[in-house]
Amino acid sequence: MEKPVAKIAAVSVSLGAQSVISDISFQILPGQLTAIVGPMGSGKTSLAKALAGRLFRTGDVWFESRNPDKRAYVMLVDQQHQFKNRSNLSEFYLQQRFNSSDCEDAYTVEEELKDLEIGEWVSLFELEGLLKRPMIQLSNGENKRLQIVKSLAYQPDWLILDNPYVGLDVKGREILTKGLRSLQAKGIHFILISSPGDVPDYINQIIELPASHAEESKPEPLLRNLDSFDVAVKMEKVQINYGAKTILQDFSWEVNRGERWAIKGPNGAGKSTLISLITADNPQAYSQNITLFDRKRGSGESIWDIKRKIGYVSPELHLYFKEGGTCFSVVASGLFDTQGLFKRLSEEQKAQVTHWMQVMGIAHLAERSFVQISGGEQRMVLITRALVKNPELLILDEPCQGLDRIQTERLKTVLDYLAANSEMTLLYVSHYDRDVPSCVNQTLELKRL
Repeated sequence: MEKPVAKIAAVSVSLGAQSVISDISFQILPGQLTAIVGPMGSGKTSLAKALAGRLFRTGDVWFESRNPDKRAYVMLVDQQHQFKNRSNLSEFYLQQRFNSSDCEDAYTVEEELKDLEIGEWVSLFELEGLLKRPMIQLSNGENKRLQIVKSLAYQPDWLILDNPYVGLDVKGREILTKGLRSLQAKGIHFILISSPGDVPDYINQIIELPASHAEESKPEPLLRNLDSFDVAVKMEKVQINYGAKTILQDFSWEVNRGERWAIKGPNGAGKSTLISLITADNPQAYSQNITLFDRKRGSGESIWDIKRKIGYVSPELHLYFKEGGTCFSVVASGLFDTQGLFKRLSEEQKAQVTHWMQVMGIAHLAERSFVQISGGEQRMVLITRALVKNPELLILDEPCQGLDRIQTERLKTVLDYLAANSEMTLLYVSHYDRDVPSCVNQTLELKRL
């Protein structure tokens, strides 16, 4: 019998009075590449933090060290990335990445890595071409690789990677896999935290966590009469630049009422920029020939006139969503397009929020603090926030990141129901065809310039 390189025995984690992980045990043998998987809310991230010593736990945890005289150095690479700009601020807002002045205030990748002992890791994780790029403009996959390289500068014995494959295109997954496989050759162990559907082929041991709550009953989605318009989105010869970098060039596109589009393309092809022009988050929209809901941008409408008709969720919105209230209040804030609930709800509005939380299977989270639930649960809350007002235009940018298959299928079923029973217009961004609902029948393919 080979001697294990890691032993986890009877580990339990609680957050306040809430038990998150109970009596988890497993071991890792030499040559085993391990992924910890489980449904949304099963405690994967909490277990990752506990194993890395960042969350109080009971039970025993032991990891082998390359130096037998020292305790193993274990580092967690979070799913959500954090960094500071030249003004020494780490609190950012959604629109910031689209403002050229804020890009100038952001450190470049090269500056972020300055004075770190990173050796050949920049090459192995293919960051050479990104060294002059402002941090705030990196895609999700690029930022994930950067965070891993920064962690490796501290020469850890073990890395625990929280959902590193989430939101990556095919090329990004290939680059990340190549980089992670190179860790083995250098004696660095790693554990993946993953949704079951995102486990890469090279993993040869899977530790599955049980579901944390029983399945809820699902009422039908609410419907309402939508405002009248013919064209939801029309763009003519749009040109978007950030400094010397061109994101969209001579771009034209039209989305009519009731159409349902998939938006595809590799990381960095401009999908987030395109969406930001529609959601009124990109200041360059005012200088472009863009029509929303039959009205040309810059003709007197306010941002709130636009947002009133749009339900929206994206990885960026999730990253910068700072509301610390209950999940019920986060969903309710979607009625007013605010980050935070600043108005008293009517009884009808309270019932509307409760109904949609039941539809999406998150009624059990109503009184939980948004910041204390898992990333996948947060994503479901934000999706429900986008749906709660039955918007004329629903924009879902990589909505299934961090969701398990049950929740992904639930979302697809809800969208198919809305499409069959209303004239909702849908823009759906995803790298994976399996995550796209069957109601989507048109495709926009963006290419990296």
